[in-house]
Amino acid sequence: MLPLSLDLPAEPQPAGTTTPDASITFDSLGLPRPLVRALDRQGITTPFEIQRATVPDALAGRDVLGRGQTGSGKTLAFGLPLLARIAAGGRARPRHPRALVLVPTRELAMQVNDALLPLGKAVGVFLKTAVGGVPYDRQIDALRRGVEVVVATPGRLADLIDRGVCQLDDVEITVLDEADQMADMGFLPEVTELLAKTPTGAQRLLFSATLDGDVDALVRRFMTDPVTHSTAPPTAAVSTMDHHLLLIPPQDKFPVTASIAARAGRTIVFARTQLGVDRLVAQLAAVGVRAGGLHGGKTQGMRTRTLAQFREGRTNVLVATDVAARGIHVDGVSLVLHVDPPKDPKDYLHRAGRTARAGEAGAVATLVLPKQRRTTLAMLEKAGVEPAQTRVRAGDPALAELTGAREPSGVPVRDEPEPPRRSGRPGGSRRHGDQGGERRYGDQPRGERRYGDQPRGERRYGDRAPRPDGWGLHDRPREDRRGSGGRPRARTH
Repeated sequence: MLPLSLDLPAEPQPAGTTTPDASITFDSLGLPRPLVRALDRQGITTPFEIQRATVPDALAGRDVLGRGQTGSGKTLAFGLPLLARIAAGGRARPRHPRALVLVPTRELAMQVNDALLPLGKAVGVFLKTAVGGVPYDRQIDALRRGVEVVVATPGRLADLIDRGVCQLDDVEITVLDEADQMADMGFLPEVTELLAKTPTGAQRLLFSATLDGDVDALVRRFMTDPVTHSTAPPTAAVSTMDHHLLLIPPQDKFPVTASIAARAGRTIVFARTQLGVDRLVAQLAAVGVRAGGLHGGKTQGMRTRTLAQFREGRTNVLVATDVAARGIHVDGVSLVLHVDPPKDPKDYLHRAGRTARAGEAGAVATLVLPKQRRTTLAMLEKAGVEPAQTRVRAGDPALAELTGAREPSGVPVRDEPEPPRRSGRPGGSRRHGDQGGERRYGDQPRGERRYGDQPRGERRYGDRAPRPDGWGLHDRPREDRRGSGGRPRARTH
C-alpha cells in the first residue's frame, strides 16, 4: 500500500527513491520551452521518476494511471502536460473551463494551485480554485470571465454547476488527484457525476495509492486503454522513518503529550476528532505550549492562517485531524505524534508521511493505552511497520531520548492579536491567483458569513471567540447592547 503524494513541487523537488537521470531533461520530455524556462527559474531542472514515466504519455493524449510514494513529484507529473496541452489551445469561454483537477481537500487544492500558478502564467493559462469554506463570489466572477483550469473539491464544484455558473462541456483533460482518498471520504458519487458531465473523449489522468475497489470502478467506467506507471515499492515511504510505540498509563496521556509537544523541533500531532483537537490546543496553551489547530470545522481563513503560522515557524506544533494528513506539505517536520492511534493502516501511512520528506529523517510516535495495544499492533502490521515498543511515563529519560521531550514552561500562552485589516483593493490582476484580496479581511474573507457553507442560523456567530464576561452578543439584555459608535442603543417599546 502506497501513501499518496502531497508535495509542493514549486519548491525544490523532493528526493525520490532513485537517483534522477541527469541525461533526461524536461526539454527532452517534449514540454514547451516557456514551461521549461519557468521550471529553470524555480531551480527545477531534472525530472524525477514519476515525471519521466508519465509526462510523455500524458503529452501524447493517453489516459494515465500514476502511483508513487509521498513526495515523489506527482503534482508536476500531471500539471506539466495539462498546462502544455491547454496552452496550445485558445482561451476558455465564460463559464466553460478547459481543464479540471479534482482533489479531496481544500488544503491540497490550494497547494496544487500554488505549484501550478507560476507555470500557468508562463504560458498564459489562468487557474482558479473552487473550494468550500470561502465565499462563492470570487469563484463565480472568475468563471464568468473565463478560466482555463479549475482546481476544485467535488462538493463546491457541484454547487457551482447547480448555480449555473460552471459547465464542463469544454473540458479536454481531467485529473483525479488522490482518488482513493476521495472514495474513502464518500466523494465517489459526486466524482462520478462530475466525470459524467465531461466529454466522453476527454483525456483523464488518475493518481492514487491504490487501484482497487471504488477507484477501479472509476477507471473501468471513465478511462480508455489507460497506461499505468508505478514508481515505488510499498515499503519505500516508511523506510526513512523511526517508528515508536509508546505504551503509557491512561493518567499520563496528557503529560506525555505536552512534554513531546514542548520539544525543540517542528511537530504535527494527530487527534481523532475536531473536539479533541480544540481541547488539546487549549490544554497545551495552558501549560505553555503554543499550538495551532487544524480541522474541517474551521473556516478556510482560519485554516490558512494556522497553516501559514506553522509553515513560517511562528508555531512549532500543529494539532490536526486526518483532514490534514493528506493535504499538508511543510518542510522540516521532524516528528509526527499520534495522540489517538489511527484505526486504518492507510491513515497511519498518510499521517506518517508528513515527516521524512524531501530525503530528510523523521520519527513517528504513537501513544498507546493498554487496551489499545493489540489493535494498534495489528494495524501497524498491515501497514508494513514494525515499531520499537517502549513503556514510558511522564518524565522518563527514555521519552526525552526517543522524541526530544522536555518539560513545558507552565506559563500559559496568550493568544496572538488578530492581524490588522487593510483598506483598499490590492492592485494587480485577480485572475491568476486566489491570494489577492481575501487576506485584507483578517480571519474571514468579506462575505464569508453571508455566502459560507454554514446553515443560516449559525452564520451570525461565525467563529468568534466567546466574550470574557461569558455574554454572547445576542444573549445580553437589549439595553446592554452597543452599536458601532459605542453608545447603548435606546430601548424600544
